[in-house]
Amino acid sequence: MTLYAPDTPGCGSRPRAAVAMSPDAASAVLDPQSLGAFRRVCDLAPFPVLDDLTAPRAESVLADVDLLITGWGCPRLDAEVLRSAPRLRAVVHTAGSVRGHVTDACWERGIEVSSAAAANALPVAEYTLGMILLTGKRVLERARDFRVSRTRGNWLRTPRGVGNYRRTVGILSASLIGRRVVELLRPHDIDVLLHDPYVSDADAAELGVERVELPELFARCDTVSVHTPLLPTTRGLVSRALIDAMPADAVLINTSRGAVVEQEALTDAVREGRIRAVLDVTDPEVLPPDHPLWECENALITPHLAGSEGNEWRRLADLALAETTRWASGAGFLHPVRRERLAFLA
Repeated sequence: MTLYAPDTPGCGSRPRAAVAMSPDAASAVLDPQSLGAFRRVCDLAPFPVLDDLTAPRAESVLADVDLLITGWGCPRLDAEVLRSAPRLRAVVHTAGSVRGHVTDACWERGIEVSSAAAANALPVAEYTLGMILLTGKRVLERARDFRVSRTRGNWLRTPRGVGNYRRTVGILSASLIGRRVVELLRPHDIDVLLHDPYVSDADAAELGVERVELPELFARCDTVSVHTPLLPTTRGLVSRALIDAMPADAVLINTSRGAVVEQEALTDAVREGRIRAVLDVTDPEVLPPDHPLWECENALITPHLAGSEGNEWRRLADLALAETTRWASGAGFLHPVRRERLAFLA
């Protein structure tokens, strides 16, 4: 028994789709306007969303579905689930990483996969740019001091280390986000260095950056921004030795994953006042209430907010809609996820 309306206009020629994610994710990302736009492109199974793909209703929907619109909280699309979805040919993900739900069974079936990672990269890059400029100008500390003193002081005695002119910023990984940060830095008088073992000197020159080895990145830069995905090979990549090599008063920004950085080494350097830190992610994700970093005035810790939130969720839905439209027309995905690239993706 199908849950699709047989008299839906275009039924039989348009792809049949269903939404698979947590109800909270669907409420956040797919507002009524976005859902209406999806329904103009495909025959969308009625809500509630599929958050348990083994439930009887889910199996009934999956029996006829050509395309799944997935999001945060989507269950794994393993071999058992795929047996209930014999027509499934594509997955359009309204968030970044597909590692949590796209399995080997999907690739073996030849299912096409698209991700909104490119859309989610922009707010993270914007956050990073903002923090680079704010920390370069020491805005947060100076605002705090101003609130206490209520007097401006002699601005002509501002230390020469304050400001963003010819500041050197290091980008760790030419990921989607890392590349967007490089792009956003171009209008500024900032020298950008890059470390990525998969980027050649020629590629770096095309990006307008200088490619350097990892130790040099940390030794030369006033600010290092971490954008490498958390993989077995990158866990603890930002080691104590690298942190200790950073110039005095340098800034470490992490919007990637907390475990990419040696948390204890970072904590020691910040507590000693040798460097500053902007951490949108930590290891663990929420530090214990008594963790010393909470009390460090030279550390700014934000609650993993750099990625898409609020009105930025609409950008994710818009990209997923555009991908669905392209796929339904036979044009293929503009933002495909390739199986062979999974080892390098978050």
